[in-house]
Amino acid sequence: MTTRHPGSPLTDLTSAQVADAVRGRTVVWPIGAIEQHGPHLPLSVDLILAEAFAGEIAKELDAFTLPAQAIGARSLPQSGGGLYFPGTVYVAGDTLVRFLRETITALAALPMARLVVVNGHYENEPFLFEALDQVRERGLLDSTEVFAFSWWSLVRDTWTDAEIPRFPGWHAEHAGVTETSLMLHLRPDLVTDERPDHDDPPRAGVYLHPVDVAQTTHRGVLSSTSGSDAGLGEKLLRHVVDEATAMVRDGSGLLFAQTRPDRRHPDPRRRTAARPEGNPQP
Repeated sequence: MTTRHPGSPLTDLTSAQVADAVRGRTVVWPIGAIEQHGPHLPLSVDLILAEAFAGEIAKELDAFTLPAQAIGARSLPQSGGGLYFPGTVYVAGDTLVRFLRETITALAALPMARLVVVNGHYENEPFLFEALDQVRERGLLDSTEVFAFSWWSLVRDTWTDAEIPRFPGWHAEHAGVTETSLMLHLRPDLVTDERPDHDDPPRAGVYLHPVDVAQTTHRGVLSSTSGSDAGLGEKLLRHVVDEATAMVRDGSGLLFAQTRPDRRHPDPRRRTAARPEGNPQP
C-alpha cells in the first residue's frame, strides 16, 4: 500500500482508493497562468507561486493537492501589463468560467469535506468566483466547505506597512517586489539580474483604450522591484500560509462552523496560530 504524506497528490491515488481517501478531508487546488512578468521573471510566475502556496497549505492541513491549472484569464494592462508583451497564453473569460465550473462540478462528486482553491493570477479571481457561485446555485456544494482566494488577499495591511515602503496596491504589484522576492526564495535560478522599476503605477479599476504601455509599465513591470530579497519572499510565503491555514481551521464565517460535528465555534483569539486539529482532520 502506498504511504501517503501530508500534501500528497490526489492523482497518486487509484480510482478504487480515492473516495475513501478523501472522505471528510481537504483538497487543495492551485490555479495560475502563463503570463509575461517583465524582463527579469519567467512566464510561469503565477503558476509557480500558486503551486508553492497550495503545497505548503496542504502540508499544514494534511490535505491532498490537485495538479495546478496553468492557463488563466487574459492579462490586462492595468494589472498584468496586457497582451502587448510576448508569452502570455490565455483563454477568454466565458471559456474560463465554463472550464472552472465543469472542473468544480466533477470535484464536487468526491466526498471531500472542503475544497481550498489558491489563485495566483490577478485576472482569474472574478471568473473563479463566478464559476463557484454557478456550482453552488445548482446545490452541488451543499455538503462541501469552500475556501477560494488569491494569495495576496490574505496578506494583512500591517505586514505590507512593515515590510514594503510605498506599497502600490496589489493590482500594481505585477512583477514587483513581492513576486520577485517570492521567486528569489522559491526559484532563484529563474530570476535574472535585472531589477526594473516603474515609478508611476497604474490606478486600480481603470480601463484605458488605446493604452500606451510605455507609460503604464516599464517593460511589463507595473511597480518597483527595488528591495526584492529572498528573505522577504520567505517571510511572505510563511505569512500567507499561516493566514490560510488559520482561516481554514477556524472556519470563521461558515455556517458549517456551527453545524458540522468536526467544527468548533470560531474563536477570534485563534487567528494567528496554525494548529493541528482533532479527527476528522481537515
